[in-house]
Amino acid sequence: MENKLWYYNPPKEWMEGLPIGNGRLAAMIWGDENCDVISLNHEWLWTGKNRNRDNIISSDMLEKVRELLKKGEFFKATSLANAFFGGTGGISQLPSRVDSYQPAGDLAFKIQGVKKYLKRELNISNGVSDVNRELLDGYINSCFLAHVNYNNIICRWEGNFSGELFYNRVKDDNVTEKYIVNETGIQYECRFNGGIAYKTAVVIKTDGKVTVDNNKLIISGASQLTAFINIGTEVNGIEKELNKYPALLDREWGDIFNTHVKSFTKLTGDFALDVDIKENQMPTDERVKSVKLGEKDISLPLLYFNYGRYLLISSSICGELPANLQGKWNDNITPPWQCDYHFDINLQMNYWMAESANMSDCVEALIKYIERFIPHAKKAAQNLYGCRGVFLPLQTDAWGKSTPESFGWAVWIGAAPWIAQHFWWHYEYNGDLEFLRHRAYPFFKEVARFYEDYLVEDENGIMQIMPSQSPENKFVGTGIFPVSIGISSAMDVQLAYDALEYAIKSAKILKIDENDIKIWENIKRKLPDFKIGKDGRLLEWDIEREEAEPGHRHLSHLYGLYPSNIFNPSDRPEQYKASIKSLEYRLSQGGGHTGWSRAWVACFYARIGNSELVWEHINELIKSFATDSLLDLHPPRIFQIDGNLGAVAALIESIAQFWAGKLHLLRALPKEWNCGSIRGLKVPGGHTVNIKWSNCKVTEIEVIFGFKEELIIVLEDSSELILKGETGKKIIKVI
Repeated sequence: MENKLWYYNPPKEWMEGLPIGNGRLAAMIWGDENCDVISLNHEWLWTGKNRNRDNIISSDMLEKVRELLKKGEFFKATSLANAFFGGTGGISQLPSRVDSYQPAGDLAFKIQGVKKYLKRELNISNGVSDVNRELLDGYINSCFLAHVNYNNIICRWEGNFSGELFYNRVKDDNVTEKYIVNETGIQYECRFNGGIAYKTAVVIKTDGKVTVDNNKLIISGASQLTAFINIGTEVNGIEKELNKYPALLDREWGDIFNTHVKSFTKLTGDFALDVDIKENQMPTDERVKSVKLGEKDISLPLLYFNYGRYLLISSSICGELPANLQGKWNDNITPPWQCDYHFDINLQMNYWMAESANMSDCVEALIKYIERFIPHAKKAAQNLYGCRGVFLPLQTDAWGKSTPESFGWAVWIGAAPWIAQHFWWHYEYNGDLEFLRHRAYPFFKEVARFYEDYLVEDENGIMQIMPSQSPENKFVGTGIFPVSIGISSAMDVQLAYDALEYAIKSAKILKIDENDIKIWENIKRKLPDFKIGKDGRLLEWDIEREEAEPGHRHLSHLYGLYPSNIFNPSDRPEQYKASIKSLEYRLSQGGGHTGWSRAWVACFYARIGNSELVWEHINELIKSFATDSLLDLHPPRIFQIDGNLGAVAALIESIAQFWAGKLHLLRALPKEWNCGSIRGLKVPGGHTVNIKWSNCKVTEIEVIFGFKEELIIVLEDSSELILKGETGKKIIKVI
């Protein structure tokens, strides 16, 4: 099983390091021949300068924008809409008020007398990273983990060694900082000017001699050194947080290590994808280099798959915040896009695989994050658009403030309905009625309320969405603006269709709000059609418009193909075929040219059932966008985690996908993986499914029934199995 990244050489830079994390804390393990560097992050470590921002009241301008749209004056409408609903940042030449996610600093241990760097590795099954070196008079092993139970980053050095332990943070003119160093450890205190404060506490345990030299700890004659790292921020109270997760000085290293391994292995072990292929024995960096040179490595996508699951677990499991653009790993005080949350694909893609890959616990951080927005999201809906319900921004940070902050891109009301999909999936895959009643349905209801007030019925009785955009694309005629504002873009219509359906279905399940159901069903019936152009492509906007960038990286209008399943061969074959044609055209014009976009394309081809193109795009994702440590890159060379996580969703879809009320198996299984199995797969209805296949044909299916009593399975030859059973019943079917 592909479960290790390993190397004979040290990383050349931070991005080639090995990430560990538990959701609250994260660290990138890197360094050089002589020094281990632990670059630290805390999920709540955002500058905090703009955490109390708010919106202006601009709802009275909505009608003027709509009048311009009705007249077809799209440049004027786009200009006016951005002036009043687009916020700051973007192309406005005004600073964005999205706070930046920040590095906490680096703990480094410089080892004396290193003769040779031997090996480093990350075990993605247990969340442990190791480095081995040969010394002039022995050996030293370094071990790093982000403890799931004890919530510390813990570093352990064993051998016969001496060295220097020190802490530093990159030069930053916008902070006030202080070091407190003594024989027991290091404390680093920092406050962002005009923002929040935090403290890093490093407590050490060693049998060596410890002396202080300025801000360094000199360790000599040691056989073991353990450093317990914790970080506290003002968000939850610095000392309160540090005291909640104290250093474990009274515990033996063996107990600490074994407790972590047991807990982390349990997190990863409920789900497994096994493929009957020979595991490549080359170091990971050599494998990546070989693939970039055109060689084949059919087991590297399996490592990439397992690594993606590892990254989401390590970004989410003990956290209060979901994975951001870089998960929880950032080394830059001015990171691209503030290392923030984008609601128009990137945040959603991070969690596409979570439910089916049996990682529902990871979704809790995402749901809690959205719930924090709701009070301000309701205020924002009223202030910006004069509507009830909720408005979520396209781009934001940790603070739960629904303010548009990317002028030129931000006039979009689709964020809340898109993220509602994850609330619906969380119910569909688990069947928790209390979750549906008290958390999901109240959110669906607020999204539906917004549509009740925002949609405009035209002279033909069609409920139009205006203003509307197709993130992040434009048509010809809106000048300098990077995104065109129009009427009822395809994606906005599809999002409204789905979001209203979540509200309707939920209310029916809960047997409440009959009058609301009638209102929502009426709106849904009156939404614009899913339109197809003269050339057979699915239209991106309300009518055929000239595309300013035919090869745009976003494929927003194909949301209905994936991650939604509105367009499928059974229910809407015409739109399904039109979506495929749109995808092919977009790619022929150069689309799919970022890591996350390539991952999305792989998801589309999995849903379509094209195994060759799934395999091609997954491999291209690695070939063109992976670092030596397999982290996904956005051009020009920016780490962004969504491509890593989206690839997992694509490969799961290639094996098992659910649409039209049925589970479809091996629809796009790569022929290179013609024999294998998947265990612990979750599907709607709450069922757990284990599958074995040989020669690309299903040989055995095991179903543990969830909250629904029936599961219809479509095999690779299109034949169907109908299995029935009560909750917990196990059925094994040999094909």
